[in-house]
Amino acid sequence: MSVKDKAMLQLRKFDVGDKFSHLPLAKASVLVPLMVRGGKLCVLFTVRSMKLTRSPGEVCFPGGRREPADIDEIATALREAEEEVGLCPEQAQVICKLMPAIDRTHCIVTPVVAFIEDSFQAHPNPEEVSDVFYVPLDYFIRPSKYKVQRVQMLEKGFVPVHYFEYDDLERNASYIIWGLTAHFTVFLALAIFGEKPTFEVEYDLDNLISSAENNFMKLYSIMKNKL
Repeated sequence: MSVKDKAMLQLRKFDVGDKFSHLPLAKASVLVPLMVRGGKLCVLFTVRSMKLTRSPGEVCFPGGRREPADIDEIATALREAEEEVGLCPEQAQVICKLMPAIDRTHCIVTPVVAFIEDSFQAHPNPEEVSDVFYVPLDYFIRPSKYKVQRVQMLEKGFVPVHYFEYDDLERNASYIIWGLTAHFTVFLALAIFGEKPTFEVEYDLDNLISSAENNFMKLYSIMKNKL
């Protein structure tokens, strides 16, 4: 079985479908583009344009808020990816929707995982994206440069925020991947590889799905009570 086929098989076990689509908070989606490069699973990331007022220069996935014409979370993710990096919907093989998270604006953000061809040539929209780069997914299991900060989040107490620094030797550039983007990528790596990472995570690794859902629902209950 190929690297891609194994990953797809694992990911489908973690597909949340429409389980959280009914929750009455604002919705957003990100596309998590996976590809096989040199026999290894890699992830595409973008760097937000410095022209943007919110989080300029930060590493993220293509994504944004749901618009009225979007029929579901997948449609939002694909539309945003086309707008930001020129990825046509037919170039993305959507595999699953993973466990969502809630961002600091009280918006439910759903990661939509899709495979794209390793030959894909990104065409960044300069109004939104200043750079596109790729990182091997196993870096989020065994990183060489990593730190964690404990951040106070409402009544949930202190939660870990992952920071990964990745040195792209081919491009002679370094990138910091943190926050929600790192959160989604770590979960993706855990789901596919099923290995214990070299750092602590907020999940029960023997019950990854149920512990991730419990974490999300606890945070959702806190957010709902605040609104």
